[in-house]
Amino acid sequence: MDKKNINQKPANKPNMPKFNLNWMFSIIALMLLFLVFTGDKGLNTKEISYSEFQQYVQKGYISEVIGYDDNSVEAYVKPQHVGNIFGQDSTRVGKSPMVVTEAPSNDSLNEFLEKEKNESHFDGTISYKKKQNYIGIILWQVLPIAFIIGFWIFISRRWSGGGGMGGGGIFNVGKSKAQLFEKGGNSTKVTFKDVAGLAGAKQEVEEIVEFLKEPQKYTDLGGKIPKGALLVGPPGTGKTLLAKAVAGEADVPFFSLAGSDFVEMFVGVGASRVRDLFRQAKEKAPCIVFIDEIDAVGRARSKAAAMGGNDERENTLNQLLTEMDGFGSNSGVIILAATNRVDVLDKALLRAGRFDRQIHVDLPDLNERKEIFGVHLRPIKIDNSVDIDLLARQTPGFSGADIANVCNEAALIAARHSRKFVGKQDFLEAIDRIVGGLEKKTKITTEEERRSIATHEAGHASISWLLEYANPLIKVTIVPRGRALGAAWYLPEERQLTTKEQMLDEMCATLGGRAAEELFLGRISTGAMNDLERVTKQAYSMIAYFGMSERLPNLCYYSNDEYSFNRPYSEKTAELIDEEVKRMVNEQYDRAKQILSEHKEGHQRLAQILIDKEVIFADDVEQIFGPRPWTSRSEEIMAANKTSKEMKELAEQEAQNATQTEKDVEAQKGKALPDKSKTQPEGEGETLSNEPQ
Repeated sequence: MDKKNINQKPANKPNMPKFNLNWMFSIIALMLLFLVFTGDKGLNTKEISYSEFQQYVQKGYISEVIGYDDNSVEAYVKPQHVGNIFGQDSTRVGKSPMVVTEAPSNDSLNEFLEKEKNESHFDGTISYKKKQNYIGIILWQVLPIAFIIGFWIFISRRWSGGGGMGGGGIFNVGKSKAQLFEKGGNSTKVTFKDVAGLAGAKQEVEEIVEFLKEPQKYTDLGGKIPKGALLVGPPGTGKTLLAKAVAGEADVPFFSLAGSDFVEMFVGVGASRVRDLFRQAKEKAPCIVFIDEIDAVGRARSKAAAMGGNDERENTLNQLLTEMDGFGSNSGVIILAATNRVDVLDKALLRAGRFDRQIHVDLPDLNERKEIFGVHLRPIKIDNSVDIDLLARQTPGFSGADIANVCNEAALIAARHSRKFVGKQDFLEAIDRIVGGLEKKTKITTEEERRSIATHEAGHASISWLLEYANPLIKVTIVPRGRALGAAWYLPEERQLTTKEQMLDEMCATLGGRAAEELFLGRISTGAMNDLERVTKQAYSMIAYFGMSERLPNLCYYSNDEYSFNRPYSEKTAELIDEEVKRMVNEQYDRAKQILSEHKEGHQRLAQILIDKEVIFADDVEQIFGPRPWTSRSEEIMAANKTSKEMKELAEQEAQNATQTEKDVEAQKGKALPDKSKTQPEGEGETLSNEPQ
């Protein structure tokens, strides 16, 4: 017989369930309950009526009678009369056969038995006992023990990760909670193609994956694989998404966990989990370990522990530092971590040898936002009115998560209006919803309040349109939205460097609302509170931080960690800063009033249109003040990108044409050459040569 057939399992063999001690415990418990509730009643016990009991006593069948306080009676049968009562031989009935009945009372039972004893019908013994509740006694003794055992099993399973998990029980608390992703198994479906923008960060992360795929390429030159990389950036910029892409692209095991997974209420658990994590990583090396929000465990250590305190988080951090770069070696294990609070991390964690690289994942710029919109618009049904360039320009400062939220909100708005496709207006409403809040058309305002709000917003719109460096206007509304009674949307210029003139123009446009109220209404209101707050902060920044004051030039009083308790300047300098701030703000306020005075008629028309329509756009402002003579920086960037893209496409087309021309020339040459098969002489095996002899 073939050995393979011997070792092969039969195809139709049923899958037997695994042996489990819980089933055995359940069967034993049921058997115990059966014995408790059935007592010792069996084949040797028969329940009869009291009249039948009297007859058996009179006939001399009974050898002993026991009466209980609940009027129940047990009477033992003589061996020679077992057949008369049970109808079977005594050997089949069992030992000590008896009958059970219930007497009217113990007095009547005693009277009956004494009478039968005097008449010589009954020669047995009589006794009276108190009935014992054996079931209650057993339950009172068993239930507490069963409750303690059940509670212990429940706690053990909870600590081991829930019922149904493998052994270890409560002793599993020190095990790592890292989730393992392996190629071909439970790997994530996110790849680098799903990560739009972040070109620099993506290149750094891709290089880490290459280190693990082809280590020989780098080690041949004497280089060493970096031990760790830290992803740093604001919330929502795609740090965790990059890590998911690494898990989806890498051909190595990927451990993922959060920094809070190390934190526990018991002493020593965090350090134990760190040791277990690196033990598993060494077994799977080469591999990547990703720790999200590492600031939960990697905060800078304080002096409390040195003064007699005991900080479990610091013990966990110490163990993490040792495992990352201590006396032992973790070759083949790369640590990838993410945080948006790099300023609170311990310096020992950030040094070279632990986190060799800090990869900054910043907010996306104009072109990157356009790419991110392209990714998130793939599953959405959009129409031809959607302009991705406009959406990218209208969302400055938005992170990748914010852009995903805009696309989702636009789809929800379109579905709310029963549209089949998501249009441009849906995206604009989604951006307004996220930036300004929910529109409140039901808020009651008087005609005077509406005119005051329209005058204020028209002041912003007019000055921002008339100043060169102010942000271009998109839309102005006097419909309450969120906490604001009116709002204006602009296209902020994303500058790498900002000049003093640009900041002053922005400050003047911000003060345009308050200036319009005072100039045209003769009064001011509380509606400019947010404008004044922004202007004050900007003025203090320009004077105290950027050195843009004539009386305090080239000085920066930046408040950093060194000056956490004391200001880095004297009281006299503080007074001078306050004076310069007042002077700068007042100058721009007077400038705003002067500009509005020169364009009073245009402002009045704009305010009236705003009262009538409630919403005006840049086209309405352009009809009043004419087109802006300046080109915005965003438009320049978009035009430059468009030109470079067209030039690139043209170069590719020329290269293709050149390649096709070369192929055509070679084809023409091939046709001009003589056919060698025809020039070969018949009967000879030699070929003729085209070269001169």
